Amino acid sequence: MYLLSILAKQDGFYFNIMKVSEIKVSYSNDNPDKVKVKDSQTVYELVMNHWDKNLIELQEEVKVVLLNRANIVVGIYDLSKGGITGCIVDIKLVLSVALKALTSHVILVHNHPSGNLKPSEADKRITNKLFKACEIVEINLLDHLIISKDRYLSFKDEGFM
Repeated sequence: MYLLSILAKQDGFYFNIMKVSEIKVSYSNDNPDKVKVKDSQTVYELVMNHWDKNLIELQEEVKVVLLNRANIVVGIYDLSKGGITGCIVDIKLVLSVALKALTSHVILVHNHPSGNLKPSEADKRITNKLFKACEIVEINLLDHLIISKDRYLSFKDEGFM
């Protein structure tokens, strides 16, 4: 998005005219191979096929799985990449992507490069915050997975949500 400021003169006065770029929303789902999420294992297998396994033990990443009302995957959004010990989860960005894609459900997924799957207090806080934000716009946060290269932890399965 860009911002352009133009100074214009009319009747002896100068006016500042501001123009901003247009936001364009595009949606296309022509993938014949529709994946239906049945459980956390399905989500883990799905995201592992979309994860750079060379970085999973090096750099923390966050992805959002977007689902329709029938739990069919609409897409996977690469939300952010961080460092060794942390990553940003921008609630507004998660919601904007989910709303633009007309999804009914989302699943948050991130890796712990250390391989330790125990949720941090920050992991628990962001899950709770995202859960509440999703409720407001009638989107369901179905789960939050913490993954490593060979296993995962599901917040839903473990009773954290």
